[in-house]
Amino acid sequence: MAAASKRISPVILCGGSGTRLWPRSRAGKPKPFLPLIGEETLFQQALSRCRDPLLFGMPIVVTGAEHVKHVEAQLSVVPKAEVIVEPMAKNTAAAIALAAMRLPRDTVMLVCPSDHHIGDPSLFIEIAKAACELAAGGWLVSFGIRPRGPETGFGYLRQGEPIGSAGHRVAEFVEKPDSVRAKKYFESGEYSWNGGIFAFLVQDYLAELKKHRPKLEAAIRESVTVGQVTDGRFLPGAQAFNRIEAESVDYAVMENTLRAAMVAADMGWSDIGNWKALHDARRQDEHGNSVRGLVELINCRNVLVESDGPRISLIGLEDVIVVVDGGDVMITMADQAQLVGRLRGAANQ
Repeated sequence: MAAASKRISPVILCGGSGTRLWPRSRAGKPKPFLPLIGEETLFQQALSRCRDPLLFGMPIVVTGAEHVKHVEAQLSVVPKAEVIVEPMAKNTAAAIALAAMRLPRDTVMLVCPSDHHIGDPSLFIEIAKAACELAAGGWLVSFGIRPRGPETGFGYLRQGEPIGSAGHRVAEFVEKPDSVRAKKYFESGEYSWNGGIFAFLVQDYLAELKKHRPKLEAAIRESVTVGQVTDGRFLPGAQAFNRIEAESVDYAVMENTLRAAMVAADMGWSDIGNWKALHDARRQDEHGNSVRGLVELINCRNVLVESDGPRISLIGLEDVIVVVDGGDVMITMADQAQLVGRLRGAANQ
């Protein structure tokens, strides 16, 4: 693996508005750039997982103009990186294609979101090696996460026949099913969540994109051809890029390809999609509580409390989340945390 692994190029996708973790996460500085778990930000953790020079090449970070300053301020965890600045957000199929067209065709890309948490980084490396070996053999590989419930916000992968010792074909790829199907998939035990982490050979990803979304592929190719490097950043041509119809890699490629594969990735993964998910991922005391800032608890269980200034005192509460940040206060029951993004404060960040 040592020789092949030098061709692995990490591609870190950096974007989003972060409304579901309001008020801590805001449009001006969303969750990838915050130290939500540990001292490093989620973005820095994503880079750090892929910085072994014996395994990985220089990372490519794909982001938007509104996030460039945060990206460049936090790149110090790696020796060097290329930053691609999208003219506007066009979802993951286009973002991955931008990176692919800046790489040699025989490069294996390891595509990683910048805002996920992985509790076992060492296991992530071993799974990434297996995924990249499959990708080098012509497969388009997803990381499959053991589901913890019938979530409708994730894609689902049904495991098919084995490929070698580490992977399987994807027998079915379903992006964000409704609640009835999600419950059926979860109860069957045959499905994994799509973790949003992929391994592709550059030439295979671009070939599948051209086959299934030829207009998108052509527009990306034109935007890269006329793009230029300015201040160390690669700027794709905006006119061609803006013609793209935004679409995720899941819909554009993974649901359509006949070469979809998966590796099981039970590595403590979380997308940190809301405050409850963050609470679950953080270290807790013997009562299930997680606190940051000036906080006092009496007879509380399973609460998350975070304050950037004022003292927060809670007595006798369970399954509650309290966050104070920048003059804003947000309080929710844990099982309602997915609704935070609907608050007017979150929408008007």
